[in-house]
Amino acid sequence: MNATEEAEALKMLFLNQHAYLIPKIMFTASDLGVFDLLMESKEPLTSVSIAEGLGTSPFGMERLLDACVGLKFLQVERRDNQTLYGNTNLANLYLGKRSPKTQYYSLKFNTEFTYMRAQHLADAVREGEAQTYRINDISTKNFYEAFYRTESGLREFMEFMREMWSLCGRVVLNAFDLSHFPLVCDVGGCSGALAKEYISLYPNSKVTIFDLPEVVETGKKHFVSTEEHRITFHGGDCFKDPIPEADLYILARILHCFTDEKCVQLLTRLHKACKPGGGVLVVEIVLNEDRTGPLEAHIYGMLMLLCTQGKERTPSEYNALLSAAGFKEIQQKKTGLFDAILGRQ
Repeated sequence: MNATEEAEALKMLFLNQHAYLIPKIMFTASDLGVFDLLMESKEPLTSVSIAEGLGTSPFGMERLLDACVGLKFLQVERRDNQTLYGNTNLANLYLGKRSPKTQYYSLKFNTEFTYMRAQHLADAVREGEAQTYRINDISTKNFYEAFYRTESGLREFMEFMREMWSLCGRVVLNAFDLSHFPLVCDVGGCSGALAKEYISLYPNSKVTIFDLPEVVETGKKHFVSTEEHRITFHGGDCFKDPIPEADLYILARILHCFTDEKCVQLLTRLHKACKPGGGVLVVEIVLNEDRTGPLEAHIYGMLMLLCTQGKERTPSEYNALLSAAGFKEIQQKKTGLFDAILGRQ
């Protein structure tokens, strides 16, 4: 290794050692309202003005703003011997709580939940399973129980799930021509964000969100308006209760939560409930066949180890699960962050 290579390696080592701070910086600025204040001001502001507007110390705010500049969440300029801060396009679009495609709840989830779970990664690797942890005054290994115990916790989790589909739901659904599937069941459809994208793409379609009863009640109350009459809810356990009949079943970020055996069990139930000529659309981050990447799949793989019984899988592994359940004509397309896999009866 020459001197230039060593310098680059040391820089990468430093960044990786301190990378845990980046989401915390991003969320803190969002939670305090930095990005929203700068959007509303429509002009750059000094650190003192931002601190006064948000009720923080000028010293602490200046440190936070400078870190956001270094991370390219904010931009800075000098004018009349003053340092002025403004949002970058990334901040305007994603980081403000009132941004058009805000990722506020995703930031909150990662800094308040995922970070705490990561403290148990070594134990999860040793034992090969999620660890017992405390959240909302309960001890549990069950990822969902931690959030579903209270309506406020459930609503925050549903907001987290909704935000991702606001970014890439339409892209995922555009991977295949789904117009010949007018009756759709989104299994584990949560807030209905993907269902809304589906009916906007296919105006003659109807979508049933099939999820646990407490999720259904919260979805109807907070996420789907009464005007969206082409979206209905059906409460139940997809492993135990009758599956609503449909032309197409959507499993978005569901299979990676479960073991191979549970995946085949669920897919088999969907195959039996499916109308003739129907299919299933699986949406996941898929590993390369040689398991070298993408990095996003490896990160999700660690999260699944920490929080669930599942894992990320390769194309051939997903093909094997779908084939074992009876699905045929399996196609896969990359859509960016997520992959879409379509299996037919």
